Amino acid sequence: MLETLIEEIVKDDQVHAKWLNSLSYMENCGARKISKFEHAVDVDIMVLKHAAEEHRHAYYLKKLIKKIDDTACPTYNDKELLGLYSTKHYLGKLDIFTSRYLRSKLNVSGDKLKYLAYLLVTYSIEVRADGLYPVYQKVLKSIQSKISVYTIIKEEEGHLEEMIASLDRYLPNWQAHAEVVLAYEQELHDIWVSDISAQVKKSN
Repeated sequence: MLETLIEEIVKDDQVHAKWLNSLSYMENCGARKISKFEHAVDVDIMVLKHAAEEHRHAYYLKKLIKKIDDTACPTYNDKELLGLYSTKHYLGKLDIFTSRYLRSKLNVSGDKLKYLAYLLVTYSIEVRADGLYPVYQKVLKSIQSKISVYTIIKEEEGHLEEMIASLDRYLPNWQAHAEVVLAYEQELHDIWVSDISAQVKKSN
């Protein structure tokens, strides 16, 4: 379903620009959440690297818009996004769910809760990115598009490896907890895709 949706999206430059803008918004939202999560002094290099790369992804996706339409989507205003509500609240809902789950299941709080939630939320988002961006790249290649998200794909793969290594270190039996978070993320993803599909059909 995702590939079919993206094939429809890239047929219309204005819709395609909004798609890129929506991805940029979500990458930027992730970067801002990482920065908000950071401890005042106890920040390791992985967290700094991750925040920097998410910000760069948001910037890079914004730059790609100009290859489609130089005037499209200058901001993240509502009219410049696809799947508005789902896009804006995707990460926030996932973060809240994960934090509540960890608090009730492991009885953790404070900085430990924040860090474990960061790891699990980021892991689930990287798993999603590992599925989404290659599909998008495949569609771009099939139409011989002048834009590419290959560099993002490689960096997201690295993020996923880092999250797995950190979860192995800090959260025993993390796979069982990750399954719960991934299941909820799948629900959010399905709603997101459905909302964007409805908007794309309406625009067509």
